[in-house]
Amino acid sequence: MNVMQNPLSMFDVKGDVALITGASGAFGMVAARILAGAGCKLVLVAGNPEALDEISGECRELGAEVTAINTRPGDEETCEGLVAQAVEAYGKLDILVVASGMNKVALVTEMEPETFTSVMDANVTQSWLLARAAARQMKEQGSGKIVLVSSARGLLGHPAGYSAYCASKSAVDGITKALGCELAASGIIVNAIAPTVFRSPLTAWMFEDSEEAKKVRTGFLARVPVGRLGEPEDLAGPLLFLASKASDFYTGHILYADGGYTAG
Repeated sequence: MNVMQNPLSMFDVKGDVALITGASGAFGMVAARILAGAGCKLVLVAGNPEALDEISGECRELGAEVTAINTRPGDEETCEGLVAQAVEAYGKLDILVVASGMNKVALVTEMEPETFTSVMDANVTQSWLLARAAARQMKEQGSGKIVLVSSARGLLGHPAGYSAYCASKSAVDGITKALGCELAASGIIVNAIAPTVFRSPLTAWMFEDSEEAKKVRTGFLARVPVGRLGEPEDLAGPLLFLASKASDFYTGHILYADGGYTAG
């Protein structure tokens, strides 16, 4: 069928196999629900077994086939094994979403080198190892989509102890651009989605009516042109775009899901 007769077909990921790490985290849970609702077969990876069971159950209720793996992608062997398990379960790997990571907040004068290293390992090294493992499989297939998770903090600094986090997300942006260039000839598209504050269990307090929440929210919203905080559904369009054929001509990009925060 001519795409122009049915442009929505470009966003169709039904039957695609998606591996999502950090599936019990704020972005990972949203990504799992979105791709489950879109008809993907899912391999969900998380270190929290209770939360992993919960999100796996939600995705099955949405009609998705789900393989749940209770682990953290902390080393080369584990990352390679996760891709292998996805292929063993479903025969291929079409989409990788790296939503695993961490942040540890401390002023630079008080942060220990080990803390900085742990954030860089979780956010940067794991992203690279997972992308490498997925790229090897996707090269054999001749196609694939890799979606890394960055942040507005990869572009902007922060006045309250984010030196490790900002550095790590800037590095994720660099990996995205480098792999976007390196892997495109193999049919592998690599991009990143970079959210700012959106509603999740971690940020729920910012949406409350307390004086503290109102103060923080008011200060933040002064920089957000659309005038509100993000909702989970605001991530659906960007993720489906990056995971589907619609993004075949777009690689090495950082897509800011931020209501214009980084534009102002």
